[in-house]
Amino acid sequence: MANVKIVTDSSAQLSEEEINNLGITVVPLSVMIDETVYVDGETITREDFVKKMLTADNLPKTSQPPVGKFVDAFNRLGEDGSPVLCICMMEGLSGTVNAAKQAGTLSSSNVTVIDSGNIDRGLAFQVIKAGQMALEGNSIDEILSELEKVKVHTKMFMGVMTLDNIVKGGRLHPFVGAVTNLLNIKIILSVYNGDLKIKSKLRGMKSMKKYCFNALDKLKQDESLSSVAISYVNSTDFISELADQVKQSFSDIPFLYRVTSPVVSTHAGEGAFALYYLENY
Repeated sequence: MANVKIVTDSSAQLSEEEINNLGITVVPLSVMIDETVYVDGETITREDFVKKMLTADNLPKTSQPPVGKFVDAFNRLGEDGSPVLCICMMEGLSGTVNAAKQAGTLSSSNVTVIDSGNIDRGLAFQVIKAGQMALEGNSIDEILSELEKVKVHTKMFMGVMTLDNIVKGGRLHPFVGAVTNLLNIKIILSVYNGDLKIKSKLRGMKSMKKYCFNALDKLKQDESLSSVAISYVNSTDFISELADQVKQSFSDIPFLYRVTSPVVSTHAGEGAFALYYLENY
């Protein structure tokens, strides 16, 4: 029987090496900046997107891949009889998983689509495990069972420095956003039950640094981590410092430090970052 083929969307924080070595198919999202549409990873890099976002007249608009792109990918991958497993970013941030599910019903292949309940590197942890297990010849049911464990042992927190993009996107009342920015409030978000929720509100950059380095000190005492990553919108001195500390503290496990995807950048805004880690289990 042919091996399971793994598909994900371009919000997954994967290195080119991981994509190639594990045979992952990535379906790209699109983004529109000031009436110009770009395809994530094809007609615009993540770095160029951030530059354009920070100088754009309006907040960029992101959109899930067309259903037809998923159908084409599913049909091609399943042409030899291979079952297809598609792992998408959380539904709370994008309709991508719904587009993939619709495509699964239209495809001639045997397709299973799941909501990872996570984003960025948190999504990637599941995709990587699925890719490894697929290469080993495991079934979709076996892979899905293992991904439930990966979900439980994936931890993250995201630091949001300004609420400007959240206000522009209509997720927060302008008055609340203005007051929050005036008071220099920073937000810590985390994933709860497949959605991003506020974990903490901090007053000023000093409090943000204290929170992050205290969290890092606690992580240093945890010898059960298998992977760690920092994703960011645009590099700042603080994020670079945090990355250096993480790299030094966990030099014996994989560490990925990279610009996040356009969909996360659009929602999180300038200066935002996220720390992800996967516990051994």
